[in-house]
Amino acid sequence: MRKGLVSIIIPYYKKKFFFSKTILSAVNQSYKNIEIIIIYDDTSKEELKYVKKITHKKKNIKILINSKNIGAGLSRNKGIKKSKGEFLAFLDADDIWKRNKLKEQIKFMNSNKIDASYTGYKILDEENNNTGVRVSKKKISYKDLIYSCDIGLSTVIIRKKKLIELNCFFPSLKTKEDYVLWLKLSKKGLIFNGINNCLSYWKKTDNSLSSNLFQKLADGFKVYYIYLKFGFFKSLIHLIILSINFLKKN
Repeated sequence: MRKGLVSIIIPYYKKKFFFSKTILSAVNQSYKNIEIIIIYDDTSKEELKYVKKITHKKKNIKILINSKNIGAGLSRNKGIKKSKGEFLAFLDADDIWKRNKLKEQIKFMNSNKIDASYTGYKILDEENNNTGVRVSKKKISYKDLIYSCDIGLSTVIIRKKKLIELNCFFPSLKTKEDYVLWLKLSKKGLIFNGINNCLSYWKKTDNSLSSNLFQKLADGFKVYYIYLKFGFFKSLIHLIILSINFLKKN
C-alpha cells in the first residue's frame, strides 16, 4: 500500500449517459495522489469503446474487464484487490464528487486518526435538478445503522488496512450491498465518522436498481435474514422499520 494514495473504485454497468461527468469529477480532484480503478461489468462492446474513449490519455486510470456480469458489489471487491492505495474511495458510475471532496475528507481522517468517514450528499434527478439533501451525523455505529442506512456509498472513504484487518467485503446482492458491508464493519466495532458538508451528488435514475422498490424489499430482507442471520420474523420486523425510516426521509 502506498502511503497517502487514494484508490477510487468505480464499477461500470450501463451508465453511458452519466459516466463522463463522473470520471471528470474524479480526475479533477484537488487531491492529486490518486489511482482510478474502473471495473467494467458490462457485456456491451460499444460501451467498452466509450469508456476507453472517455478515459483515454487520462493519468492513473486502470480498467478491469469482467468476463461476465457479476454485479457492483463483487466488482468493487475485484477493484479493492487490485488497489494499491492507503485509502479506498467508492464512487458509482453515475454519481459526482465536488472538486475538494477527497482533499477535505483525507485531511479530516488524518487529523482525527480515524479509519472510516462519510459525508452528506445532494440528490439529483436525471435532468440534474436538486431534489433533496442528506446530511451526515457526527458518528454512526452498528446500533444507528441497524434500522436506517444513512451512509451514501459514493461519500465513503475507508483505510484499506482496516478493511482487510476486519475481513469484510461487499456481498453479491443487486442492491443494498453497501448497506451489508457497513453493517458488518460496524458490528466489528468500526465507527463511521461524518463530515457535516455535502461533498457528493447522488444521481437518482428511474431505471437504476436502487430505484426498484421490489428489489429493495427483497434485498432488504436478505440483509437481515441471510447476512445478519436474524430469524424470519425478526428480519421482517427490521425490514418494516427500515422501510418506514426510508419513507420518512423521502
